[in-house]
Amino acid sequence: MKRNTEIKKEVKKRYGQLAKEGSSCCPDYSCCDIGYSIEEIKDLPSDISEFSLGCGNPVALSGLKKGEFVLDIGSGGGLDAFLASKKVGPNGRVIGIDMTKEMLEKARQNARKANYKNVEFRLGEAENIPVKDNSIDLVMSNCVINLVPDKEKVYREIYRVLKPGGRFIVSDLVTERGLDESIKNNPEKLVACVGGALTEKEYIHTIKKAGFKKIKILKKSSMVVSGINVLSETIKGEKR
Repeated sequence: MKRNTEIKKEVKKRYGQLAKEGSSCCPDYSCCDIGYSIEEIKDLPSDISEFSLGCGNPVALSGLKKGEFVLDIGSGGGLDAFLASKKVGPNGRVIGIDMTKEMLEKARQNARKANYKNVEFRLGEAENIPVKDNSIDLVMSNCVINLVPDKEKVYREIYRVLKPGGRFIVSDLVTERGLDESIKNNPEKLVACVGGALTEKEYIHTIKKAGFKKIKILKKSSMVVSGINVLSETIKGEKR
């Protein structure tokens, strides 16, 4: 428990700093490098489209429809939330949650600046989502769940908030083999989305334990993050 608290403290500190600096946690990659097309981001204000903390583009594979309700876990500066808001239209809604106050303020500023009316941002943690049961059509997250010590609890929360038949689309980092303890216990590796990464087998097993039955890897690519070879995967699951 103490270790989990320390990890959260380090994550909040690091991502609060990134929000103030307006920089990416993976400076070697641009939005286009991790799956965003020029067409998708061209209409976004430059300070939103250039600020990416993700490792994929879950919105592109989401199959979102007009009128749907979306939850973005670890919404950061709001990039994915804003892209989703275009797809769901004025009758849909996007809720972004983030545990870092600086990120929330940045996202809210971006929403006001670009006049997004169907997006809101809430303070909250992935293991305790401030959203009611059975209320969401799609849950998405972009390179965030690997930062959380109790990943099964996150997916149980995702299962709780999804409507029956709802789905999740998550881009996250996994490894092909287990990490050395020296990496797992390195604070810099933890906040760089690497130290807490599971193997692909462990990650899928965690999702299944939370109750999901239909799970599919939609996209997979190799990356080097903080000197570690990892896989960026976009995974889909449905609540049945």
